[in-house]
Amino acid sequence: MVKQMEGEDGKWEIPKVPVRRTESSPRAAIRMMAEKGGMDAKVLEEAGRAGGSTTINGKTVPQRHLYYLMIQTAAGEVLGFKDYKWLEYAKAIRKLSSKREKMMMRQARRELRKWEREQKSKEH
Repeated sequence: MVKQMEGEDGKWEIPKVPVRRTESSPRAAIRMMAEKGGMDAKVLEEAGRAGGSTTINGKTVPQRHLYYLMIQTAAGEVLGFKDYKWLEYAKAIRKLSSKREKMMMRQARRELRKWEREQKSKEH
C-alpha cells in the first residue's frame, strides 16, 4: 500500500504506473517496483482489469488498469512513494478507499491462493 500525496488528502492505494510505448504492462509493473519501491519483483499472475477515463488538459482520455499479483525477490530502499506500508490482507483492504481497488485486492488474494496450491502440487 502506498500514499502518492502527503497529508490527510493522501489516500492509501495500490501502486500504479503508466506503461511506456515500448514495454508490456507486466514489465512496467516490475520497472515501477524497482524504481520507486527499491525492490526486485516478478509478476506471478494478472489479478484483474478495470476500465475508466480521466480528464487531462480538458480532454477525456480512456484508461485501462491492469492489476498484478507480484512477489518480491530482493529488497532495497523505498524512494519513490510519500509513504508506504506492508500490511496483512485484512488491514490492507480496510485502508483502501476505492471500491475497484478493494475488488482487485480480493481477486489478487484468490489468485495468490491458487498459485500457492499450484506450488504445493509441484512439490509432490
